[in-house]
Amino acid sequence: MSRRHSAEKRQVNPDPKFNDIVLTKFMNAVMEQGKKSVAERIVYGALEKMEAKAKSDPIQMFHDALNNVSPAVEVRSRRVGGATYQVPVEVRTERRQALAIRWIIAAARGRNENTMVDRLSSELFDAANNRGSAVKKREDTHKMADANRAFSHYRW
Repeated sequence: MSRRHSAEKRQVNPDPKFNDIVLTKFMNAVMEQGKKSVAERIVYGALEKMEAKAKSDPIQMFHDALNNVSPAVEVRSRRVGGATYQVPVEVRTERRQALAIRWIIAAARGRNENTMVDRLSSELFDAANNRGSAVKKREDTHKMADANRAFSHYRW
């Protein structure tokens, strides 16, 4: 990691179907081995399945799911005089979004439906309704930060 310059943020083009930048980031996170068309098929298929199940706007549900999963606080390790403390800190907006995307995809991959389209649509639907593994992960993160509130004065 360079000490001189921080890495500049790359601009991501919005996706072709819904014209949404966050959805493109989500697609790029789903993508494995550079297979963008496969990732596109998975994400669009999951959104169509959600739309059929809920009879509402899939992009709105997608954004609701991301908002329900994104954490407000997390704990970071901080060494103070030989002891390591878990210090609760607020999460930056970009990291909040990245964590939410990562957690939803990880939870979807951990489900036991047959296809990735089914897994992803179910996980997004659950997250939009404030339940599921990804939401539980956010709750656990908040609990951990709350439990370590006593060390918040070590914030840097």
